[in-house]
Parts: sequence; C-alpha cells; structure tokens
Amino acid sequence: WDNLTALCLVVGSGLYGFFIMFQVKGLTLIWAFLCALGSAFGVTAGVHRYWSHRSYKATLPLRIFLAFLHTLALQNSAVRWATNHRVHHKYSETDADPHNAARGFFFSHIGWLITKEHPLVDEKRKEINISDLLEDKVAAFQHRHYPVLALLIGLVFPVAVPVVFWGEALSSSYFICMARYCLLLNLISTVNSVAHIWGNRPYSKDIGPTDSKITTAVVIGEGYHNYHHTFPHDYRSSEFGMPFNTTAMFIEFMAKLGLAYDLRTMSDQVLADRKRKNALKHEE
Repeated sequence: WDNLTALCLVVGSGLYGFFIMFQVKGLTLIWAFLCALGSAFGVTAGVHRYWSHRSYKATLPLRIFLAFLHTLALQNSAVRWATNHRVHHKYSETDADPHNAARGFFFSHIGWLITKEHPLVDEKRKEINISDLLEDKVAAFQHRHYPVLALLIGLVFPVAVPVVFWGEALSSSYFICMARYCLLLNLISTVNSVAHIWGNRPYSKDIGPTDSKITTAVVIGEGYHNYHHTFPHDYRSSEFGMPFNTTAMFIEFMAKLGLAYDLRTMSDQVLADRKRKNALKHEE
C-alpha cells in the first residue's frame, strides 16, 4: 500500500506536469529532457550493462558519473537494481522473476512494484552472487546512502536548477520533474513488458524476450531483448549500432575518452551460427 500510494502521488504529479508543460520556460523543458537522457544512460549504460552484466570495464570517474546518473533516475540503488536484474535473467518468466512477464503486461510493466513479491523472488535473490557489487566502492557507497542521495540528486537537484538559474517557479519545476520521472519510468518499463511479449525471436525462440523495435526506439537501444537474453554480456545488447542503439554509442564514446575499456562483444560468426541453428531447430 505504501508503494501504491507513492506511485499514485508520483503519477498524479507527473500528469499535472504534462498539463502545464507549455506554461513553463523553455529552458525548463530543455533541462527536463537532459535529465531524462542522463537518467536513461544511468540505467542502460550504468546499472544495466555495467553493474548487472559487467559487459565492459569502467574507470573510477566513469563509475561515479554513472552512479550519479542512475541516482537521478530514482530506480533504487545499483546494488539492489543489479541484484534483481540478475535474478530476472537466471529465472526469467518464472515465479522467481521479480517482474515475471508470464503474469501479464500490467504486472511486468508496473504491477510488480505495487504487489507483494512471490516468496521465490526473495529466496532466489539471496542465492545470487553480488560480491562484485558490494566490493565496488562506488556502488556500495550509493547503496549505503541511497535514501539521502536519492533525495538530493533525484529530487532536489533537478528541481532546484531551474529555480536558481533562470527563475522558474518552484511548483512548476517540481511538477515538470515528476513528469520527466513518470515518462522515463514507463519507457524503461517497456523492456520488462513490451519486449517480453511482442516482437521477433531470431536468436532463441524458446525464451520469452523479443527483439522489439518499439522498445529499442524509446529506450535508447534496450529493445533487442531476445539478443540480450541470449548474449547478456555483449555491451551493445544488440548486433546493431545507430540510429537507435544510443547506449552502445555512449559506451564507445567513453572508451574513446579512456574511461571505458575491455568492451565485450559476440563475433559475427557466432551470431550467424546462432541464428541459423535457431531457425533450423524450429523448422524440424
């Protein structure tokens, strides 16, 4: 009930933010967009492709930057997020999956946040090895101090900047911030819902995750989910680059700056063989 109450307040504030979006200053909307984009990278390049799957290595400055962006996204600590995601991959679409798509679109999209967890989720979560997360000083610091960091970085910071620097009304800045948060939450949730129901399965037709063009377009490259569940350690989460895999481009740019290295990929030959075997298997 606490989560449901909080979600209703957030969604209500977000909807009002969309209602007033043409009444606020242009800089405030630009700021909201930049916060949304930064938050998205914090989730996709940060807590997902780096902390959950270790698909590349990151220097300390990049880890701090990614942790900041992920905190801005207000999606729990990196330790908690990555733990749940590892459980999701190991037990996908079973009762141990935190956002089990077999329970329907609503549950996998948002319902799992406001319903009591299946007992198997917590049971399997305790069995997942997260020693690497706890040994990561940046992730561990964020986890220990998450409530304070979430308040300061996730709420005070994005609301205060428009008020302090270009005189936006405090209430308007708050509601636009909530609109940005609601939009991002729903877009990222399509990875758990849409990309587990609708789309193609070129690499494994025996699993639920799909390659969804819709999700790829709105979540900067995260929609190639059949590929990702088949090859979870590929930093690209896809064999495709631009125009939609912006997260891969972000990681590659960080590599050019010397902040990311040892980017892991699958060879073209492995991908071709997997596609061919998957097709042949289901023709028999």
